[in-house]
Amino acid sequence: MGIMDSLRQALGLSAETDATRAADPDDLFGMSTAYMTMEAELGYRPTGEAALCFSNVDSTAFESAQREVERILEAGKEETGTEARVNTDSHGYQWVVLEDPDFEDLITSLHFAADTFIEEGFGSRLLAALFAFEKTDQTAYWVYSFRRGAYYPFAPQPRNERDSSAEFKLESVLDGELEVEDEKEYWYPLWPDGNGDPWE
Repeated sequence: MGIMDSLRQALGLSAETDATRAADPDDLFGMSTAYMTMEAELGYRPTGEAALCFSNVDSTAFESAQREVERILEAGKEETGTEARVNTDSHGYQWVVLEDPDFEDLITSLHFAADTFIEEGFGSRLLAALFAFEKTDQTAYWVYSFRRGAYYPFAPQPRNERDSSAEFKLESVLDGELEVEDEKEYWYPLWPDGNGDPWE
């Protein structure tokens, strides 16, 4: 199963049907303290990258909304130095990929992007926000599902395997600090098409 098939199942129609509450972009600010806990207690450090995944729609209004997101991020770059790019994958889904060594700036920029889509009337097109972390020989992500209004950890290993032990450790340490998805069936793996990050 490819990454976008997983997103479609875990974060798309099924999650919309099973949504427990309305997603709130302010939930992204929960990472402001969570990333410090991850480093202090588990040794994970931010990689300096985060991404917002959304599904496109063929309309002038949506194109205008996307341009507004890009305009806001470009304006924010002057203040924060956060680099932003939009990547369209082979399935037609799009990612706003952000790079900044200052993790707080990443959170703020990601929130601006998500909030702008919502204000423009396209909140339903938002699928997920991802934050990347690393320690020796291990990369892990916190995935925020906009349809479920909750986070879950994803710790990929080579050959499309998962480090379940690392994921459950992340859950045990940060549950309560983040709104963690209780239903493990929604902890879908977001495998990249290649060997990079899920948004590559």
